Amino acid sequence: MPIKSCLLWILLLSSLQMFAQTDTTTSDGLFQAARHAAFVNKDYTLAKRYALKALTQSPKYAEIRVFLGRLYTWDKQPDSARACFDAVLKEQPDYEDAAVASADLEFWSDQNEAALERVNAGLGYHPASADLLLRKARILAALRRYGEAGNIVDTLLKKNKKNTEALALGNRIKDERSLNRIGISYDYVYFDKQFNDAWHLASIDYGRRTRIGTVIGRVNYANRFRENGVQFEADAYPRISNTFYLYMNAGYSNNVGVFPRWRLGLSVYANLPKSFEAELGIRHLYFTTTTNIYTAYIGKYYRSFLFGARTYFIPSKTTKNSASYNLLGRYYFGGADDYIGLNIGTGISPDERYLAPQLNATYSLKTYKVNLDFRHAFKLNIVTLGASFINQEYMPDTRGNQLQAGIGYIRRF
Repeated sequence: MPIKSCLLWILLLSSLQMFAQTDTTTSDGLFQAARHAAFVNKDYTLAKRYALKALTQSPKYAEIRVFLGRLYTWDKQPDSARACFDAVLKEQPDYEDAAVASADLEFWSDQNEAALERVNAGLGYHPASADLLLRKARILAALRRYGEAGNIVDTLLKKNKKNTEALALGNRIKDERSLNRIGISYDYVYFDKQFNDAWHLASIDYGRRTRIGTVIGRVNYANRFRENGVQFEADAYPRISNTFYLYMNAGYSNNVGVFPRWRLGLSVYANLPKSFEAELGIRHLYFTTTTNIYTAYIGKYYRSFLFGARTYFIPSKTTKNSASYNLLGRYYFGGADDYIGLNIGTGISPDERYLAPQLNATYSLKTYKVNLDFRHAFKLNIVTLGASFINQEYMPDTRGNQLQAGIGYIRRF
């Protein structure tokens, strides 16, 4: 028998066996059929039909009614979903899964105050519930009560540092938790061949949480090419919704070469399901000519780790297009401000301010790099350390090495 025919017979027999094993005469069997229809076939209509039939047999079967409510939620029928959850909670006010599902419904419907009321009611019966506490933190963050949300995240991560959803949320709100922050940093870059003198970059910044999101003002000083320069920058992180927020950047310097005259940036960040995050953005640098750089990023939290990939693409009308690629990994040993990170990649990033002037080079730099990062919080104090090794072809068939070391301090208040 031909292989293709054998595979078709195997698939048919497997389907018949699955159908034969599905018992649609009992409420339990109907529940399993509903779950299969929803999760495997993505057929919510059929799943609801099975669930409703199961409830005619077992009207007090709370688990099925909660599942039916979730089906209505996913199918954008909030009134029907709410009726299911209310019916269960009326009979069993301490039913944890109903409280979780009800809070999810209100949160996804942008009814944050109602969601908070539902989750608090559930926590009255289950004060240590990780599922309910995580949802409360999300709701409080949506209500811009970041300090309270951050405290819950800290509690969750102390109990289980592998709680990826809590870790992801903690990262998203870490700069929003305090009303103010100040930071200072210094980077040193040594060249074994390309330049005779090391580069120095120092920064001081002040950030404040506002109604639109955190806004940061920064002053950068650099000594490069035996010249001094100062750059003024501003960052903003406006929140669009529970899923999306922006990064906006503008910078100016009158010391062209040491810094670009203009620096602009815009990115859209997305907080995705399953602890994924993503970014699409553009960076604009203007020295004496314009350089536009497009970037994309995808990241995934897994237990105590963050894994990510980023690319920068530079189109060119005069030379060939260029791109850089980076892979990153972080291990979180505490909260969102406690990690060790490793980044390996190619090319120069416009977000690496200690190297950004090299993007003004006339030669397409072929660069390979590896860098280590360390960040640790002591209550409201945060210390950062970084080191990089960079190998670069800065002229045709001529390569040189660069060593970078950096240190920073942030105080929140």
